[in-house]
Amino acid sequence: MDTTALRSAYDKLLDAAAIPDLGEGTDGGWNADQVLAHLLSVDAATAAVALGVVAGSRPTFDNRISLDTWNLDRIIAEHSGRPELIDHVRSQAAVLCDIADQLNEKAASVLVPTILLSNDALVLDQPVPVAGLIDGLAENHVPLHTQQLLDLRVAVPGNT
Repeated sequence: MDTTALRSAYDKLLDAAAIPDLGEGTDGGWNADQVLAHLLSVDAATAAVALGVVAGSRPTFDNRISLDTWNLDRIIAEHSGRPELIDHVRSQAAVLCDIADQLNEKAASVLVPTILLSNDALVLDQPVPVAGLIDGLAENHVPLHTQQLLDLRVAVPGNT
C-alpha cells in the first residue's frame, strides 16, 4: 500500500494539535486531548486489524470503543499532557503506516466486517477491505479531526 496520503494527513493533524491555546468544543464536542486519544484508539485498532489479516486471522473493526468517553479518559490519563499525547499519536501513526506499507495487494483486499459510528449514528455496517479502512483514515477520518482541532483555536484579541 502507498501511505503517502496518510502520512501527509497526519503531518497536518500533528501541526494542528501543537497549536497553543486549543480550547473546548463550543458544541459540547471533544477537546484536543479527547481527539488525540480517539485517534490513538482508532489507529491501534486499525493496525491490529492489518496485522491480524497478515497473521491469517479474520479480524473485525468496530470503532465504538474509540468513541467511549471512559476509554478516552483512560488513554488521556496514561499521558503526562498534550505534548506526550501528540508524540504518541506521531509514533503510532508511523507504526500504522509502516504496517500498511508492507501489506501486499492480496492482504490489502481482505474484507473485514466493519461497524462505524459517528455522533451516535450508524455510518457503516458492512465488510470493508483493509486498504479501505486505511485509506479512509487518510481521505476522511484524519482530515475531519484536523479540522476539529483547528476549530478549537481560541480567538486572541487583535489576531485574525
